[in-house]
Parts: sequence; structure tokens; C-alpha cells
Amino acid sequence: MGGNQTSITEFLLLGFPVGPRIQMLLFGLFSLFYVFTLLGNGTILGLISLDSRLHTPMYFFLSHLAVVDIAYACNMVPQMLVNLLHPAKPISFAGCMTQMFLFLSFAHIECLLLVLMSYDRYVAICHPLRYSTIMTWRVCITLALTSWTLGVLLALVHLMLLLPLSFCGPQKVNHFFCEITAVLKLACVDTHINEVMVLAGALSVLVGPFFSIVISYVHILCAILKIQSGEGRQKAFSICSSHLCVVGLFYGTAVIMYVEPQYESPKEQKKYLLLFHSLFNPMLNPLIYSLRNKEVQGVLKRMLEKERTS
Repeated sequence: MGGNQTSITEFLLLGFPVGPRIQMLLFGLFSLFYVFTLLGNGTILGLISLDSRLHTPMYFFLSHLAVVDIAYACNMVPQMLVNLLHPAKPISFAGCMTQMFLFLSFAHIECLLLVLMSYDRYVAICHPLRYSTIMTWRVCITLALTSWTLGVLLALVHLMLLLPLSFCGPQKVNHFFCEITAVLKLACVDTHINEVMVLAGALSVLVGPFFSIVISYVHILCAILKIQSGEGRQKAFSICSSHLCVVGLFYGTAVIMYVEPQYESPKEQKKYLLLFHSLFNPMLNPLIYSLRNKEVQGVLKRMLEKERTS
């Protein structure tokens, strides 16, 4: 494996084709978004861990989503900021492969977590009397561990197929991070199997789970419309709409990037879509859940009032 890779030991990330002033502006904005992402998801984790009223399956999966979003941002943004300050600074081959592996792992895990969250809402709304017997803590922990394991294994498959390839130049990756399709373009051997596996992986963790979420929410909508209490119906809509916003943002951009045919969208357009996907989604997720979820708002309000009085 090492013999095939002696020709290239590092890559140069091209990032965004902008001038020095715009680069400094982007550095400030991305740094701000990075801080908001860490604070927002950290707040969600803190509220869930500190308040026993949020120790439910729904918030258990939400806490895992917050962890993935933090990890997602920590994997992507620091390297992006380095590139904006030092555009000519390369990333090592090992560093590039590590970043790609972590990106794919977290992306797969988030896909699967969103499916679990939709299943949790389906059981809670469509089978409320059986909810506590179906969504036990043992079941929730098993499902979460399965999501993490499958996400890492799927990413490992892509990495094992990519590592034996020969990279003989150029070493310039037309992206702001080591994105798998951009790196594959630099290989000097046939990458057809890799490209097929990328598409197959995207179909398995995007299209299939997305349709399962859609089916779940069709049943949920029918169940919500049968609820007699206006307050109960509003609460159900509020919780489900938060999850649907996150699903729409995540799956919408991901499907365009990896499932849509390559000729449908220009490369630069997909690059900016991936920027939204990897930078803004993790920042928006805690905002969506906190702004649209009265339980989270209530816990946050009680925490702030307790802090003032103490």
C-alpha cells in the first residue's frame, strides 16, 4: 500500500476562489458559526443531561445528534479556517484520509439517527399506550450503538477501497476539505468501483432511510389529525415539525450532492451546498429544536431563572 502512495504524500485544498479580503471575512464568519455550533449543541447536551424531564428516548437520540454535529464541525471547520489563513499550506495524505473517514462516518451516523428519531415519534404518536414497552432504554441504547457502528463500518469500506489507489498528481483537491469524490479525481487508475460504491452508499443511507421517514410521517400525520385535544395536536405538530425541518435540511442537500447525476449541478454549486451541509446544518439544528420545542424552552428558562436567583 505504501509503494502505491509514494508519488503523493500531501494534498493542497483549493478551497474558495476569492481574494485575500474576502478570505479574511470568511474566516471571521466561519469562526463565528463554529462557536455558535459548539455553544448551541453544547447547550442542548447540557440541558438534556441536567434536567430529568428530558431523560426520554426522544431527547436521548437528540443528544446523540448534538454529539455528531459537534464532531462534524470539529472535523471540518478547523481545517477550513487554516486554509483561509494559509491557502498554500498542504494537508498530509494521512490527515486527508482521516478527515474523509470521519466526515463519512458522521454523515452516515446522522442519517441513521434521523431515522431513529422519526421511528421514536411514530411509536409515541401512533402507539402511545405501547410506547414505554417498545422504546425501552435497552432498545434505545442498542439502536444508537447500531447507528454508530454501521456509520463507521460504511465509512471504513470507502476508505479501504480508496487507500490502495495510486495518486500521481496533480495534488490539488478542488474542495475546502478532503471530500471523497474530489479526491478520487486525482487518482491515476480506474476509480469506477469507488464511484459505484459512493453511489450505492448514498442510496443505502440516504434514499432508503428518507423514504422510511416519509412513510413514518404519513402515519404520524394521520394520527395527529385524529387527536381531539387542540393542545395535544399543537404539541405533536411542534415536535414533529422540528424534526422535519432538520430532515429536510440534511437530506435535501445530501441527495443533491451524492445521488443526483453529476451533470445536473455544476461542481462549484455542489461545493457551496456541501458548505451549507457541513457548516450551517450543525449550527441550525439546536436552534430549530430550541425555538420550536416548548419543553426545551421551558427547561432553558428554568435554568436561567435558577442561575439568577442563586
